[in-house]
Amino acid sequence: PDAIRKGIDEAKKNMITVSLYKDPIPHQVTGVFNSGKVLLKPAAAGTGVIAGSPVRAVCELAGIKDIRTKSLGSNNPNNVVNAAIEGLKSLRSLEEVAAIRGKDPKDIL
Repeated sequence: PDAIRKGIDEAKKNMITVSLYKDPIPHQVTGVFNSGKVLLKPAAAGTGVIAGSPVRAVCELAGIKDIRTKSLGSNNPNNVVNAAIEGLKSLRSLEEVAAIRGKDPKDIL
């Protein structure tokens, strides 16, 4: 049906990329959406996803296996999920950090 195709097209337009180095997120980040704040911290390998259920779903769908999170501010699931997505959007990749510093990515590691 036409509605399903349009929904799939809209979902494809709203997809984001999450920069992961090896397994955990590369650095600590805070996502903010309205009054919801989510602190996302990298965790050691084997830790798993330590998060509340709304943020856990986002992290598992993003393919993150080791992360620690803390929900601050609002506990409204809509605000918390959107704050987690904003936090994941703001992660910088190794190449972005190297370009900002004016160095080769191999020199940063």
